[in-house]
Amino acid sequence: MSNLPDHKTATSAVDAFLDAARKTPAVAAAGRGRLIFALDATMSRQPTWDMAQGLQQQMFALAARHGGIDVQLVYFRGLSECRASRFVSQGEGLAALMSKIDCRGGYTQIEKVLRHAADETRTAPVAALIYVGDALEENPDTLAAIAGELALRGLKAFMFHEGNDAKAGACFRDIARITGGAYAAFDAGAPQRLAALLGAVAAYAAGGHQALTDRAREGDAAARLLLEQMGK
Repeated sequence: MSNLPDHKTATSAVDAFLDAARKTPAVAAAGRGRLIFALDATMSRQPTWDMAQGLQQQMFALAARHGGIDVQLVYFRGLSECRASRFVSQGEGLAALMSKIDCRGGYTQIEKVLRHAADETRTAPVAALIYVGDALEENPDTLAAIAGELALRGLKAFMFHEGNDAKAGACFRDIARITGGAYAAFDAGAPQRLAALLGAVAAYAAGGHQALTDRAREGDAAARLLLEQMGK
């Protein structure tokens, strides 16, 4: 029977892993960054879904300044429905997809979102995952383990949390930390906050850390917030 590592050794190994994950650069396919835009579409999310639909065009516009991005929409709703769109390169295409979807009651399916993101990286690199949600009804340890796989594949998760659910907030922060991404809370009553966060991640997905750094130097508070958490 092998001995378990002592706490100090285990902690050092984890720290080394997280440091390597933070240093993994953004990656792009065919000269364009790929971004997965995932949203909780259970019933409580309808107002925020509508808001995100209106804001996503700005995300594409900002990314275009840094080379552009291809975005895939992922959402879950009901008891078991979790779907992913094709990757689209224009905001109009994503808006058309979102306009056909209404929110329905159900439970969170974040595990499916993370596993799907990991699967996508096996096909082609994905620079970033944006997740927008307000609750958590799953095992945080299971989600943290999948986040570790995302980190190894170079995909950083940006977890944007609406509301004040403490359990969700703690888990979202953990996923962001493990992948080398970032966490931020927002209020659905202040759409400019979410717009700024989406734009900052889009810039990162399109142009990497340099694009995010440039925006921070220009006074973009959202870019600065993300960089601070990403250790850059």
